[in-house]
Amino acid sequence: MEDVNIGKLTSKTLEGRVALVTGGSAGIGFGAAKRLSEAGAFVYIVSRRQEQIEQASARLGTSVRGIAVDVTKKDDLERLAETIQKEHGGLDIIFANAGGGKPIAFEELTGEDIDHLLGVNIKGVIFTVQTMLPILKDGASVILNASITADMGLPGFAVYAATKAAVRSLARSWTTDLKHRGIRVNSVSPGVVPTEGYRTEQKMTEEQVADYAQRVTSEIPIGRVGTPEDIGDAVVFLASYASSFITGIDLVVDGGQTRVYAGKN
Repeated sequence: MEDVNIGKLTSKTLEGRVALVTGGSAGIGFGAAKRLSEAGAFVYIVSRRQEQIEQASARLGTSVRGIAVDVTKKDDLERLAETIQKEHGGLDIIFANAGGGKPIAFEELTGEDIDHLLGVNIKGVIFTVQTMLPILKDGASVILNASITADMGLPGFAVYAATKAAVRSLARSWTTDLKHRGIRVNSVSPGVVPTEGYRTEQKMTEEQVADYAQRVTSEIPIGRVGTPEDIGDAVVFLASYASSFITGIDLVVDGGQTRVYAGKN
């Protein structure tokens, strides 16, 4: 199959708006920050590692600022909210993306494993949105990062999948919790998007990632795996006025993998 030209956004549909992307130094978070910035938003990206977040913000340009934040720590998030309020007067967009997971055999799950997954994938999302509420503008858009894994029953991903199902549920509940302020809350469920996490968390080699991407492509009607920018495009849509009549949904961005049978080549 021929390479797909993803292209770049040229519209300024988010011009003048301020966005926050957690887990923004790499992978899907980086791709979303790139697309939000290209659409005209000023973007704060946060991640735990200072050096990594500084490098990422430098790559993304002057309309992006990186700050080291651990989303499981309220103190870190409160300092972040103070900074955003002081510099830009509030937030228009949140993409609560920070999270992660790796396959762990059910028999080998430890309390530490469970606490880590619940902490980053659920508590971090809750703390992020809750702490930003005082500076989140009425009519804002909140997007949570879920996963198609929540639907698939994959071996070794039981707790990870459960956390992502919880994220989808949070989006629906917050839709009603925040409707009095006109704040829309949605989630996105990415499909197969090879990122740095395949190597750092799942400990796959470059060759293993490439082999996996090639194998799974036959299950994807679009005919390719996704990119971080694909998910970023969906985030821009949900952040923009083009989606003003959409709230409480989970937008599946997987090339059709979990919705139709692609057959084998």
